Amino acid sequence: MKTKVLLAVIALSYAPLGVAGNKADYPNEKVAAFVIEKLDVTSLPSAFRPKKEKGKKTFADYGFTAQTVGENEALIEAAGGMKRLAIKVLDQKSSGIFVCVAEPGEHGGETRAQSVVLLNRKNPNTLLKGRESFREFAACPVIGGSDSATNSY
Repeated sequence: MKTKVLLAVIALSYAPLGVAGNKADYPNEKVAAFVIEKLDVTSLPSAFRPKKEKGKKTFADYGFTAQTVGENEALIEAAGGMKRLAIKVLDQKSSGIFVCVAEPGEHGGETRAQSVVLLNRKNPNTLLKGRESFREFAACPVIGGSDSATNSY
């Protein structure tokens, strides 16, 4: 009985180390630049992601360039200015990073679509995957971007 208890205590003492080793750390500074570099854009909601192309995953792969990058905000643009996205970091937790992804209107006009996306990854060697979040932030009310709002002739 003593041996079983001792083995259980040893196993439990090493469990946090195994779990901590799988944790994907996120930076505390220059978070917007980190998101632009490490985001798998194919995992964004359909209103924001480019058309999927084989072998392409990141903004750089799709030819996007950063127009402005701040501590928690960035504006990126596709080659030729065909598509622009604004990314704003809203909150950061150990479970992931909440960002507001928006498609600004032309010439600083009204935002066409905007949504809160939770970004996370399984380990430090993988890209950030995004999924639409139902968590609400005053800085990012949901605007447009639903699949039902497509153009019909």
